[in-house]
Amino acid sequence: MVTLASVFVLAGCGEEERPVARQLAEHTCFGIFTPSDLEPLMGAGETVKEVSPVDVRLTSARRGATCNVYVDGKGRFIASATRQPLEQSFPWNTVGTAPAPEPLALGDKGIVWDAGARVVLACKGSQDSFGLELMIGGSVEHVASAERRPLFTGLMKKFVEAAREQTACGV
Repeated sequence: MVTLASVFVLAGCGEEERPVARQLAEHTCFGIFTPSDLEPLMGAGETVKEVSPVDVRLTSARRGATCNVYVDGKGRFIASATRQPLEQSFPWNTVGTAPAPEPLALGDKGIVWDAGARVVLACKGSQDSFGLELMIGGSVEHVASAERRPLFTGLMKKFVEAAREQTACGV
């Protein structure tokens, strides 16, 4: 498995914290998200580190992929994809999530909450059929409460579209 690790350090001696999203690669986390997509979750800091495979092309042998983005060593964004046989179900527990998640009209089943989103897809193709779970989450302390769910909904729409293509979901 190929893993991409990028670290960017902002030069300067100023005491003011600097926005670091602009230091992300043009396409981050499996080549899907742009710096402007993730900027609300990044906050300010000195260094950004992305740990991610270059893509989310899952197969029966490569069943999972995770991307993490850190600012000054603190997790700011995570995106993960898990593939499993179609007849197996993914655990679905939202107990303790407050405020309660809302349904998300993406894939076969989806929810969005204040700190992330989750979608399950049934990928039924002529050559291969499988289940695909996509999850994103992030640090929301820099995002206004009313903007959190719309932010994660937009990020998940982008993730679903790219993951369908990269995994050949339904082909």
